Amino acid sequence: MGATDMLHQRESKGRIGAGTSRCRELGRGCKAYSQKQWRKPCSRVGVLLVALVAFAALSLLACFHDSSDEKTLTLATISEPLTLNLALAEDAVSVDVLGHLFEGLTETSWLNDQVEPALAESWTHSDDGLTWTFSLRKDVTWHDGTSFTAHDVDFTFNRIIYNEEIKATAGAEFNFRFLDEATGTWTEARMTVTALDDYTVQFVLPVPFAPFLRSMDTPIYPKHILEQYVDSGTFNEVWDINTDPTEVVGTGPFTIERYNSGDRVVLRRNPSYWLKDDEGRSLPYLEKIVQLIVPDLETELAKFKAGETDIHGVLGEEFAELEPLQAEGNFTIYKRGPGFGSSFLTFNMNPGTNPDTGEPYVPSDRLKWFQNTQFRRAVAHSVDKDAIIRDIQHGLGSPQWSSISPAAGDFHNPYVRRYEYDIAEANRILDSLGWMDTDGDKIREDDAGNPIAFSLATSAQSSVSERIGMIIKRGLGDIGVRADHEPIQFGDIELQLTESYDWEAIVIGFTGEADPHSGIALWHSSAGLHFWHPKQSQPATDWEAEIDDLYVRASQELDRSARVALYHRAQEIAAENVPLIYMTRPERLSAVRNVFGNITPTLYGLWDIRYLDRTNL
Repeated sequence: MGATDMLHQRESKGRIGAGTSRCRELGRGCKAYSQKQWRKPCSRVGVLLVALVAFAALSLLACFHDSSDEKTLTLATISEPLTLNLALAEDAVSVDVLGHLFEGLTETSWLNDQVEPALAESWTHSDDGLTWTFSLRKDVTWHDGTSFTAHDVDFTFNRIIYNEEIKATAGAEFNFRFLDEATGTWTEARMTVTALDDYTVQFVLPVPFAPFLRSMDTPIYPKHILEQYVDSGTFNEVWDINTDPTEVVGTGPFTIERYNSGDRVVLRRNPSYWLKDDEGRSLPYLEKIVQLIVPDLETELAKFKAGETDIHGVLGEEFAELEPLQAEGNFTIYKRGPGFGSSFLTFNMNPGTNPDTGEPYVPSDRLKWFQNTQFRRAVAHSVDKDAIIRDIQHGLGSPQWSSISPAAGDFHNPYVRRYEYDIAEANRILDSLGWMDTDGDKIREDDAGNPIAFSLATSAQSSVSERIGMIIKRGLGDIGVRADHEPIQFGDIELQLTESYDWEAIVIGFTGEADPHSGIALWHSSAGLHFWHPKQSQPATDWEAEIDDLYVRASQELDRSARVALYHRAQEIAAENVPLIYMTRPERLSAVRNVFGNITPTLYGLWDIRYLDRTNL
């Protein structure tokens, strides 16, 4: 992942990552995710990794032009934000950077994963769990000094999230699906959000929603600034990547001082932030966060070894090199088990056509292969996960079989169908389809005589992702399938997945959370991040319809054991039909300079960025 993910990944929204694995979530809403860049929204991936790297010792201060005696955290990341409009952001890096600027009514503790007050200081709910009333803090101001009120909350939900002309990423989460008992059909309804007075806001839900309090970490936006753009129909253009970043106004602990594409993002402490420590001192303690944008993972590592950054998401292959340098380099490597996110190979099964050209997104022969479950199972058997763990993660990883991580506790189903590396079985499956090599070129042909060959994209910024791509390519070659490996820029990957749909096969990642409801952004057939066939008006297959049903029912089930059973069944169906061929889950390793106070490594993060303090100045 990228540096940003580690610091501040949001808890309840799924994001795209690059597809390798190096989780660097640090805490406080940190959504660690992709393997080096797709988790460059979190783990070092990409659906999302996030690599946090910060100032090393005094030598670090000399290396930057960003001043000297200020308490600074410096990170390095191979990705940079794609937008400055958080409401529209679909990539983990943008979310991570902007997560320092915006807050929700609640937040989730990196210590124990419990929901805590944020912009709301308290709340009550009706006995049926449908009506929730929040009392807001009265000491919060926006970065420009304007008071934060319930009218901002009302505006955020009613004018942005529920605005059909705005492509708000949070929209799907708050359209509640339920079975209408009178008609026997699935329907959708919205909750009502009403500012009762300046500091009280009420939500009325159409159905129970188990993760409702978690979902209230949804960022709140300033009505006094953004309402004019909503009224004029230009909200989708405001705060784009070319905006002066100082114009982006939130309530969070940091502002963006400057953003230089290809160089760095500099976050500056909000001097009027509402939160104070137990002694009454204003937070955050840090004056600045500097995120250096570097071309590749090798540069990221080099900067940490040179003392130019303070934190580094350690890959398995780097552990043996860095572990003996801890004393000399004045850093500690923290191990925190597997991450919540995942990386996987997936195929484009979208049967649609490009509205501009009239051409199909996927050629008909390839679409036929990709939609064939037996083909996907054969490919799954060709992936040598042990080689990924041995050669790339250096033993610091484990195979991934299920869509929900073991880090999620009892929500994880360890008994799903597994596709062990078995070239003979993969060949047997393809033989049974009648897809044989008829011309001796070592590439099978389908029953129409088409060579089974397609493009395989990975993130060009991630050498780990590229190496995984080569292992996949080799395994496919062993079963008579040709993959033309194409490393491309992560920003282009994100556009292909969410807008142009111009791709065939890809290795990517997706952020995960302690509560698996965040996965609905990936698994529901109507979702924009349902990568293999997004935004379906009706489920294309029976198994997708069943997963839709399970995720919706699980979101409304308040009994935990019943929720667990629903998610277990969803994982079983996903494993049977393999729309995603999972790779491995790396050990989360973070190297942090021994110059910071208030670090407490947990399953959920390393720290709350607001309380992180640099102690050597």
